Parts: sequence; C-alpha cells; structure tokens
Amino acid sequence: MSPIAQRFPNRRRFLLGLGLLTQVAAAPKAPIVTVLGDSITAGLGLSAKDALPAQLQAALTKRGVPVIVRAAGVSGDTSGGGLARVGFSVAGDTQVCVVALGGNDLLQGVDPAQTKANLRGILQKLKARGVGVVLVGVAAPPAIGAAYAREFNAIYPSLAREFGVPLYANILSGVSGDASLLQRDGIHPNAGGAKRIADALAPVVAKAVKLRAG
Repeated sequence: MSPIAQRFPNRRRFLLGLGLLTQVAAAPKAPIVTVLGDSITAGLGLSAKDALPAQLQAALTKRGVPVIVRAAGVSGDTSGGGLARVGFSVAGDTQVCVVALGGNDLLQGVDPAQTKANLRGILQKLKARGVGVVLVGVAAPPAIGAAYAREFNAIYPSLAREFGVPLYANILSGVSGDASLLQRDGIHPNAGGAKRIADALAPVVAKAVKLRAG
C-alpha cells in the first residue's frame, strides 16, 4: 500500500462512492407516461398494483420499454372534467399522456359535439406543452341510439387524424361483456381485465414513447 493510501485509508472508498454517485446522476431517467382518465384508469375497486397504470408499466417494461406510469384518473370524470384539470394533473415532466376519457360522457348522454370539443381542448393543451399523446376511445353501444352512437364513435378517429396522434379505439375491447374480466357491476375491469387492457394498449404506448425518445 502506498504511503498516501496508508495515511488516508478511506480515500479510495470515498472516491469509489463518488464515482458511483456520478454514474447514477448521469443515468437517464425513465420516461414519464401519465394516464389521464376516469374510474377505469383510476382502478376503481382495485388495489394500486392491480389498476391499469401499474399494469401498463409492467407490460411496457416486459416489452423492453422501461417507463414510469403515473395515474391521473378520477372516478366519475367526464371529458369536461379532464379539460379542467389537465394543466395540473399532467405534470410538466410527462413525455407521453394517455388520454382515456369519454365513458362518463357516454353514460350521461353528453352531446357528442361537446365531448369532442372538450377532448380537442385537452389535446391542444398537451400539444402546446410538447407532450406526446395516445388517444384512447370508448365504444358507444347501438342500444343507446344509432344516431348518437354513430356520432359519438366518430369522435376519436376524427381527433386522432386532426392531431396526428395514435389511437387505441376502445379501452374495453376484449373485456366488455366478459364476466371473467369484469367486476360485479359489469362495467369496471377486475385485475385480469385491467391486465388485458394494459397488454393490448402497451404496444401503442411503446411506439409513442420511442418516437418521443427518438
């Protein structure tokens, strides 16, 4: 051992620790994905680990896309509620926002033109901030009225084209109507249903994240 090392036995340990801290500080942070939605994305009736945001993070990680997925779902929220809070619910470090609103508009019979205007407002605000978007729709059943369903279902593809953002057409695709994937209310997904949604949504979100990184 050199005379310096003998005099300062902790010096090497200190320098090694400093080097590790520098590497950690220099390591790139995982991209932030925020899910702006209603009770389905809030995980109503589920634990946080079983809710859609956590399951989406797990699905993306499995695909080799390590991200941090933040939950910004509020049970009962309409597109109007989302528009009112997008500025503070979607933090400034968000790279991609998954916008999944409209289900409560549908249940409340909101005029599709108003829903479209609200969603357009959300997309405009996110675009102005440079946040990438994945738009997630919800399908209106014909039983609600053919004309209403037709107008409502046209909202999401129309906005996706207008803003040039990826679309996942129906958040409950493959889940709705399957009792094994739903809670007792027949509306909200259980843990298995949330996983089904996350697994199907993950490729669309992964592509959006990679585009932002590229």
